[in-house]
Amino acid sequence: MISRRAVLVLSCLMLCFVSIARAQRESLLIGPGDLVQIQIFDAPELNQQARITDSGDVPLLMGGNVKVAGLTPEQAQDAIAKALVDAHYLVNPRVSVTVMQYATQNVSVIGEVKTPGAYPITTGRTVAEVIALAGGLMADADRNIVIQRHGTGQMLTYFLSNSPLVTPDAVAPGTNLVKASTLVTRSTLVYPGDTVRVAKAEMVYALGDVRTPSGVPMYNNDSPLTVLQLISMVGGTNHSAVPSKARIIRRTPDGGFQQIFIPLSDMQKGKKPDMTLQANDIVYVPFSYGRNMLLGASSIASSAAGASIMVK
Repeated sequence: MISRRAVLVLSCLMLCFVSIARAQRESLLIGPGDLVQIQIFDAPELNQQARITDSGDVPLLMGGNVKVAGLTPEQAQDAIAKALVDAHYLVNPRVSVTVMQYATQNVSVIGEVKTPGAYPITTGRTVAEVIALAGGLMADADRNIVIQRHGTGQMLTYFLSNSPLVTPDAVAPGTNLVKASTLVTRSTLVYPGDTVRVAKAEMVYALGDVRTPSGVPMYNNDSPLTVLQLISMVGGTNHSAVPSKARIIRRTPDGGFQQIFIPLSDMQKGKKPDMTLQANDIVYVPFSYGRNMLLGASSIASSAAGASIMVK
């Protein structure tokens, strides 16, 4: 027999799930072309179904056109009620707005994903779920995902972490990176009609006498890679390498190259501090025989163009 306390707990959980589902549904924004049902409880003769115009207005039977694109249904209710009051048709109208049909049921995923395209969704989905619909990120994809909102065109940047311990959040346009917390925060959802854009990531390269010469996206969760992190990710240096002669090849603003010699041996032994890399840096570790130690910066940079990309 189920105890009274268990029934109470179960009821509370069900109410929570219903509230979350309702809140998620309410957070879907109305856009041009959507079909809405409007109910005026104090004046049922004003009830109607209407299609949102290209300009984002809903044409009321009385009260004129009301701008509702970019609003949630709850916000649209308040806007319509205000219009009826301002037009002196009703004193204190109770309005309900329900989206009967969204004009766009697809989310578009473009850029560095395995299968770009349009995918049907009927409610808000997490960024990770939408990226999964497109087959996942390419190896060289930037994890700063841009979401363009349907209806308003608003741009959000979301950092999709590759760590299960990190739960990031949306940030304002122009932010390059999210300082994410290990605590669970509110989720950023992608809605029907939104466009998800995945750019190519900035890369760093480890070449020469390393285990797996390759390029790696330069951000490791929320911070740029360092020299030691990069060398570790490519499997370390080979026994024939000369890490004491390692150097960074860095492109200069005038299109040339700068060579920065780094004490990689001492860095690996903890005698020298690690160094943070910049976008497109090449860490080159020479072989033990002399001719490769004398390779020029331009020759090394040319070989980076054909380097394989490592998945982190």
